[in-house]
Amino acid sequence: MFIIIGFIVVLGSVLGGFVLSHGKIGALWQPYELLIIGGAAFGAFLVANPIKVVKACVGGIPRLLKGAHYKKSDYVDILAMLYDVLMKARREGMMAIERDVDDPASSELFSRYPKLQADTRLMEFTTDCLRLMVSGNFEPHELEQVLDIELETHTKEANEPSHALQVLADSLPGFGIVAAVLGIVITMASIGGEAAEIGKHVAGALVGTFLGILLGYGFVGPLATAMHHHAQEEAKAFEIIKMALVSSLRGYSPSVAVEFARKLLFSDMRPAFSDLDAHLRANKR
Repeated sequence: MFIIIGFIVVLGSVLGGFVLSHGKIGALWQPYELLIIGGAAFGAFLVANPIKVVKACVGGIPRLLKGAHYKKSDYVDILAMLYDVLMKARREGMMAIERDVDDPASSELFSRYPKLQADTRLMEFTTDCLRLMVSGNFEPHELEQVLDIELETHTKEANEPSHALQVLADSLPGFGIVAAVLGIVITMASIGGEAAEIGKHVAGALVGTFLGILLGYGFVGPLATAMHHHAQEEAKAFEIIKMALVSSLRGYSPSVAVEFARKLLFSDMRPAFSDLDAHLRANKR
């Protein structure tokens, strides 16, 4: 919602200021300038990025409009799920969760959290971590190192679309200059004609520069930044899983391990200790 509001503010401010300065909106409608800038930028975007990144960029924009992937209630569920897993392992031994880890889709433990169970990437990360713990061959620092490598890979992959869009945003002012130069070429070819016609060509060339800068800094650049923030927020879910499991392997009780994980969350998404405690108590009943 805020993305749409922001774009409306950008357009309203630019066009509103132009109209209030006695400019005519029609003068900014230069479809051939848009074709040059948009077509050239899109072509360069295709050349620079593999199809995986292109698809991620296209699919990432609708996800931005939906808001954060994990809400505060989802983090409560993640922490509660981790607590349940660690409590079962503490009471019955690590081998007791082996069946849950091997087949999370039919696990009674994970089925308490259907939304998380349906999140393939989250469940895969969780069960992979638990599988390493079940094997019993990892020291805490060794498991932490493995998980750090996986998180780094996940972060790089998640940030590829935002990086690609940022490069595109940086290139748009340059393509605006290309459109402007071509407009000047047309203008020079019309010298000797009517002054009004020459002025029209010059205005069209300047609009090319204007469009390149506006699209780059007003639209594509902010989208890239928003996509980067979205990826960083999504990574928090994986970070708290890593923190809770590594803390457990270091010998901390499930409640303390989950509390360490809770502390990793940003303030707007972090459930209060009392709220989480009440949620865990309710699940025990």
